[in-house]
Amino acid sequence: AAKFSSSLKDMTATRKAVLGALGLFGGGAAGLAYALNESVKANDLVAHPPTFPWNHNGYFESMDASSIRRGYEVYKNVCSACHSMKYVAYRNLIGVSHTEAEAKAEAESVQVVDGPNDSGEMFERPGKLSDYFPAPYANDEAARSANNGALPPDLSYITSARHGGENYIFSLLTGYVDPPAGINVREGLYYNPYFVGGSIGMAQALYNELIEYSDGTPATASQMAKDVSVFLKWCAEPEHDQRKKMALKAMMMFSIIISISYYLKRHKWSAIKSRKFAYTPKN
Repeated sequence: AAKFSSSLKDMTATRKAVLGALGLFGGGAAGLAYALNESVKANDLVAHPPTFPWNHNGYFESMDASSIRRGYEVYKNVCSACHSMKYVAYRNLIGVSHTEAEAKAEAESVQVVDGPNDSGEMFERPGKLSDYFPAPYANDEAARSANNGALPPDLSYITSARHGGENYIFSLLTGYVDPPAGINVREGLYYNPYFVGGSIGMAQALYNELIEYSDGTPATASQMAKDVSVFLKWCAEPEHDQRKKMALKAMMMFSIIISISYYLKRHKWSAIKSRKFAYTPKN
């Protein structure tokens, strides 16, 4: 160690700089080679969903209310047969995709178990605006029994709970294909490259003209997948539009404050910053 220290001290500055540059270059090359090697490894058994140009992805873009309404229709007629949304109430639809009368009619179209009554018995009644979307199964065990042991997840916050958000939901719903050669899918499962492991217990749910939209939009499989993805995005982030409105107001407010601060800095403090103090000693 002493010999190495003395030889390092005797080394010229140019030689030290050359050796340092060679060390940095070698380390960088090794790091780049490692990164390239890891990038081509097949260590991920799931396809990553692409990023789609959603209308609400802009800094000041709002959610598409028409798409939210159509997405609710897709959930009501297709997805609600297996998936619950126990954190979304009918009153949440008011002013977003439905009027109060329409949301009230949607709530009254379902029967809700309530009670107990004066006799101590449970009873069914028409839904109210304060009721949450009804669950398709009484409990998780019943849900697993009806779906070959697979538990359909609750969709209230699914876009926030899955990597990729609405891109993942759209890709999953439209990504059902035949398994490639060499991959065997167990009976009762279906191949979808966007699902972890490739085998998913949910069969393809969306087909062309499966439902009929109330606004007359052609109900293609991709259109339904897009609409229900936007609807689920809104369910997970109902404050989305309000948050962007507040950001716009904050930017306007801060722009005014910054302008006033710049004026004060330039005109009010200029005399103080530019003044000089001189000391003249007495003779």
